[in-house]
Formats: sequence, structure tokens, C-alpha cells
Amino acid sequence: MRDRTGRPSRVDPGSVGQGRPPALPPIGPEGALPPSGSVIPEAAWRRALDLIGKADEIALACHVSPDGDALGSMLATGSVLRALGKRVIASFGDRQFAVPRLLHFLPGQDLLVPPADVPAEPELMITFDSSTPDRLGLLGANTAKAHEVIVIDHHLSNTGFGTLSLIDPHVAATAVLAEQLIYRLGGSLDRDIATCLYAGLVTDTGSFRYSSTTPEVHQMAARLVATGLRTDEIARELWDRSPFGYLKVLAAALDRVSLEDHLVWTYVPRVDRAAYGLPYAELEGLIDIVRRTDEAEVAAVLKEDDHGAWQVSTRSKGAVDVGSICAALGGGGHHNAAGFTSHGSVEDIMAAFRALLANADGEA
Repeated sequence: MRDRTGRPSRVDPGSVGQGRPPALPPIGPEGALPPSGSVIPEAAWRRALDLIGKADEIALACHVSPDGDALGSMLATGSVLRALGKRVIASFGDRQFAVPRLLHFLPGQDLLVPPADVPAEPELMITFDSSTPDRLGLLGANTAKAHEVIVIDHHLSNTGFGTLSLIDPHVAATAVLAEQLIYRLGGSLDRDIATCLYAGLVTDTGSFRYSSTTPEVHQMAARLVATGLRTDEIARELWDRSPFGYLKVLAAALDRVSLEDHLVWTYVPRVDRAAYGLPYAELEGLIDIVRRTDEAEVAAVLKEDDHGAWQVSTRSKGAVDVGSICAALGGGGHHNAAGFTSHGSVEDIMAAFRALLANADGEA
């Protein structure tokens, strides 16, 4: 079998859907699965292989305003499924369907279709990095009507909304689970697939700076880099590029930043972005600048999206569980990184956040 480039495929379509795990490629000295740190039962993986093997068409979805982990995991998995001979479409449920500029370098984007082109009742749907159906935006309705839904995620706040859960909050990124699925499908890594997975891994570990960076994370990174991908080019695309307007919006956000009781926070109204034609997705890294404040344990950035809703990103240095706080406000995430959406005013949003922060266990 040949892939879309005309090269021999790296996956064996006969290894999927036969009611047993496929033969694994010679990854290690004994052909074992690479270590991941995941505790998902093998029975769940076997069920996933069976569902994939039986499906002729598979719809993939990741969360709205996708980051590197969501989009990278989806495109990597989709590329392997297509090489297996499956009809694959991939999407995310934003009203304004567009890949964020910083992710334009990811291979496999010819799999993407607007949410309107996703079947209303998919035979099999696989979701990536989405803790609730709401995070799928316009594709939440498609997911609710799908015959089978495999949920692949690493968020503790995941509600288990699928018919099969491949969820493990102990792993650093959804990309870790995507790699595990790819190997179980009988696939191996080429540079394009590895680029997508690496983008997910470095995004959710903060370039290997976060506490989620385990020995298994570094081992996975080594496997991915061994395919020949350019780590310097990926880093440049993800963190070292921005339009000039970003500097102006950043300056305004930092000018209005506040520090109070170990909390540092700021906000970006959409009028700031509109003045420079700056897309909402360009604000993704702002929280990582604000969170550096030595005097603050918790950081929050409120970003008004194109529809007037406030998307709130939060970070903790460890003593406060912002995941629980954001879950109480209708969002979710991890202990040290989480978020939520609100349609209230900046003042009301921060009042609610402060109240929960004051009662949080381990308050700084």
C-alpha cells in the first residue's frame, strides 16, 4: 500500500480490526511498546482498535481554538488512519474556521474540513484534548449523534462523554496517548507524524519546563527527534514569531496588569486587537509572560474573543489547584494550568475568581 506521496505506507491495514492487538513494529530490542507512563487498561486500547477496524469513515475533532497538542495529536492520528485506508476527515468547531498562524507548519492539514462538512451522525468519531462536549464547539452536536465516540484526552476534568474513554491525566499531553494509539495500530513514526506529535509534547510541557516532564516524556521526544524533524524550526514557529501588532497589544495588557494577594492578572479587550487586526489566537502565549511574576502564585489573563465572550487562562506555580477553581466556573484543565469561559464583565469575572481562590486549598 502507498500513501498519498506515492511512498510505501508505514502501516499495515491488515493489522487493524481483527479482534486482537496488531503486530507491533520493532520499536525496542524486543518490539515492545515505548514507555508512556499511561495506566489506560489494555482492554480499552483493544476496544479502540476494534472500533477503528470496523469503521469505513472516521471523523476526528479537537477543541476550539486548537493548540499544538489538540491539532498535532489529531493530525498525526489522522495521517496514520488514512494510510490504513480509512476515509478520514478532521475538524474543530470554531465558527470562524481557521488554523492558528503559529500552527500553519503542521503537516497533514489536507485532512481538515470546516465543521459544516462533518457528517451529522458520524459512524465513528474520535475527539482529542477535549474535556467536555462544549469544548468541541459546533462539533458538540455531531459528537452527541455519533454511533461511537472515542475520547482521547489527558485532562483530569474530562467528563467521560464518549462511548469509549482513553483518558489519562497522568501523562503530559494528549500527544502521548496519540503515539500509543499509532503504535498499536501497527504504525511507526515518519518525520511528518513526529512533527505533529512533537508540537503537542512541547506545547503542553512548556518546552519541557513543567512538572509533567517525566523520563517517559524525554524518551518520547528522543523517538520523535530521531525521525529527522527540526526542533529549532518548530520552536521558532511556536514561540519566536509574532506580528508587530502583538507587541502593541502586549504593551497595553502589561500596562493594565494588577498584582494583589499573590495573584497577578490582566485583560485584553477585543478592541485592542481590532486596532491592529490581530487574530485572537495570537494571544495564546500572553499568560506565559504574566505568570513569570515572582510575587504571584497564580496568574490569570482574560481575553475577549471575537464574539464578546471572555476566555480566561490561569496558571499556578503549584500551591493552588487552578483546575478546580476553573471547573467551578464552568471550565477545567490541570492543577497548574486551566481555563474557563465567561460572558460577564471583567469585574464580575475577577470577583468570582478571587472568591474561589481565597477558599482554595493550599492558598499561597
